This record gives sequence, C-alpha cells and structure tokens, in this order.
Amino acid sequence: MMLAEPETGMVPGTEGYAAQAEALVAQYESIRFADLHGWMLDLLPTAPGSILDVGAGSGRDAAGFAAMGHRVLAVEPTAELRGRAQQLHPLDGIEWLDDALPDLDRVARRGVAFDVVMVTAVWMHLDEAERLRAMRHVSALVRPGGVLAMALRHGPIPAGRRMFDVGAEETIGLATEGGLTLARRLDEEPSLLGAAEVKWTRLAFRSRA
Repeated sequence: MMLAEPETGMVPGTEGYAAQAEALVAQYESIRFADLHGWMLDLLPTAPGSILDVGAGSGRDAAGFAAMGHRVLAVEPTAELRGRAQQLHPLDGIEWLDDALPDLDRVARRGVAFDVVMVTAVWMHLDEAERLRAMRHVSALVRPGGVLAMALRHGPIPAGRRMFDVGAEETIGLATEGGLTLARRLDEEPSLLGAAEVKWTRLAFRSRA
C-alpha cells in the first residue's frame, strides 16, 4: 500500500484505500495472522525482537507480532487505515508511523535496523524503477542475520488500483544485490480471501551483512 513521499499528498498506489477503508479493514481482519504468516514464523527471533511492518493496513499483523512479545514499528501511509488500526489494536508494543516506499524516509532517519522487515501485499504497487530504489532502502533496514519477508501478488488488477505483476526472479535478484540470501520460497499460494484467480509468491531472505 505504499509509494513515494507521504508529505506530497496521496501516495501513488494507495488510490481507493481511503474511501474503502472500512471494507478493507473488515477484509484484512477476516484473515487470521497465523494462517497468513505461518509459513515464516519459525524464522522469527526466539527472543523478543524488533519488527518493521511496511504497509501495516488494519494492524492485524502488527498485533500478531506484538502478541508474541516483539516490538513493532507499523508503517501505513493511508490515514484512514492507520487510525482504524490504532483503534482496533491499541497495544503498547506497536508504534505507528506515516511513511511510504520506495524510500521510507522517516524510518531511515531513525538510523535503526530491524530483526524482521515485513513487506507483504505492498510490492505490487511499485513500478520497476521504484522497486530498485525500494529494495536498496529495505535491505539496509534488515539487521545482520535478520529476515526480510515479502509477498508478491499475481492475478487480475482491481479497477482503479495501481498494481504491477512482479516476478519472483526479479525480486530475488534485487534482494541478492542488496546483500540478502533467499531462505524460503513458496509459489502459487492461494488467496485466503477466496479469489481463485489470485495467487501469491512468498519469499523470505536473510541478511548477509
């Protein structure tokens, strides 16, 4: 759900999200955290760690990680989603921030890296040049030995949305150039919302830095 500078107005790629915020929140919250992320939970730190959730949406995932004892920086540029998420999940372990890919300027200015960076259901909103920039910034936010988890959407593009069908090989190549090593890959994963025509590729990387 993220792209470009939040200060300049609507973030490209978020068109339609504000107007549909209530429906989207209900949709996101209908999916259980463990059902969506069970594929990579064993890659998380065994001790409480720091997690950056890029495109945090309704806060479902941030709340799931916080419930496990992790500290979460939840980044969401759509004010309507961010506000609703804070109402739904008022947890001490979550800090909310208005920021956006490809640069994540406000996150970068903090000068910190994370044990886990989540970029799920976000990457498809970036065009080719933006993906190159975004991977440079995202990979720099993963601590040595840390994990970057991504989900790539494949299927029809909903009307009024800015999306691109991004291949796994391109993404793996960019991550490798950014100092990351592929740790896990799942292809042709079904949509948990029941959309048979939509499939997902799930990728997890480890930082070699």
